[in-house]
Amino acid sequence: MRAATTTRLLICNMALAIVFGFAAVSTAQDQPKSPEPKTLEELLEMVKEGFIAESDDNAAREARFLAARNDQQRLLDDALAVLAGEEAISQALESTYNDNEPLIGTLQETLTERLGQMGELFGVVRQVSNDLSGQVWESLTSSQLSDRTILLDRLGRSKELPSTKDLEGLWFEMQREITAQGEIERFVTTVLTTKGGEVEREVVRVGPFTVISNGGYLLWDPKAQQLAELPRQPPAKYLDTVEGFETATTGFVKLAVDPSKGALLESLLETPSPRERVEQGGGVGYVIICLGVGALLVGVWRWFLISATSRKVRAQQKSSRTSSDNPLGRILVIPEASKDMDSEVLELRLDEAVLKESSDLERYLWVVKTVSVVSPLLGLLGTVTGMIKTFQSITLFGAGDPKMMAGGISEALVTTMLGLIVAIPLVLLYDILSNSASRIIDILDYQSAGLIASRAEGIDVGD
Repeated sequence: MRAATTTRLLICNMALAIVFGFAAVSTAQDQPKSPEPKTLEELLEMVKEGFIAESDDNAAREARFLAARNDQQRLLDDALAVLAGEEAISQALESTYNDNEPLIGTLQETLTERLGQMGELFGVVRQVSNDLSGQVWESLTSSQLSDRTILLDRLGRSKELPSTKDLEGLWFEMQREITAQGEIERFVTTVLTTKGGEVEREVVRVGPFTVISNGGYLLWDPKAQQLAELPRQPPAKYLDTVEGFETATTGFVKLAVDPSKGALLESLLETPSPRERVEQGGGVGYVIICLGVGALLVGVWRWFLISATSRKVRAQQKSSRTSSDNPLGRILVIPEASKDMDSEVLELRLDEAVLKESSDLERYLWVVKTVSVVSPLLGLLGTVTGMIKTFQSITLFGAGDPKMMAGGISEALVTTMLGLIVAIPLVLLYDILSNSASRIIDILDYQSAGLIASRAEGIDVGD
């Protein structure tokens, strides 16, 4: 009987040990292992001890929970007390604001009434501050004087009455800008190069108009608040004045300045160079230039030859000795070589010789004449093609943007200009050459007629 009872107790203890044992697996693994029970009584004793230990732990955990709950309740009570206090303060402040609001309105009206013209004065201060801020921002003097817009912007945006210190600061900035605009200053500053880098460079500022450095003009960039190199410099007639002004220390030196504070300089930069102007003429323009250069070279070459021939002919007229290095000498030598020739045969020989000399004198003059006539026609052709391009641009993009039509209009005008530039000097050159050759031919004809007449009269022209 006792053994059966002991067995049931053992089974119950084992079941309880399985139920509660799994919960303590993690802690039991970290704790040193208890000695293994060797008898049922030892096992029962261990179970009792476990029950007692767990009861103590639960009691302690319950005590800590109760203590924490009491602390949280206390904190909650404190927070509610603070909230109640703040709400009381808020209600008091709201009540005070409501009481003071009519008083504020009354005082504001009183202030406005007592300010009188001073209110308009402060409005003027804000307007002047805004105007001066914009002017200083765009001014070239900001390349030397920086951080001037902070006070001006604050005064321009402020809705409060400016202090005496602010008014003095505004007056100071106005006076400083006026003084800087009348000065020529040399200083070192950062310059943005055309390659995108920055370099420290000595520059010379001429009032609010122009800044020069290293023999060239600089441009003020208001957005970057920095001086920048120009992509290209203005024409030489403006640039030639920079170096002398930059190196001068005393006296009066000529310098081309931009009174528009950069606008004219930017316009000059947009003006096409001679090479770009020629490129605007397109293919027709290049044809006109090639023909003009070729005809000009031919004309100059013939001008030297005809001038030399003219000098030799004049020298032959003054000399009694015939020379074969000029047309007149070659004409005069014909009767001398054929003294037995009758007048008719001599006339034919002289006509042949004069015709040959005339042909040599007028050789290649047709080139100059032809190009002088064709060049304006080519210019007219370029005008037509340019206008066709203009109308095509209008058809595709409309007439709202003049830049879309600028290409065709430029081609039309440039080709017309090139045609006239080539034609006018070539016409003059051809007239000069033709008249010079005609004068020599007239002399040959005159001398030839004289020789024939002398032969017909029986005078020996060879003597």
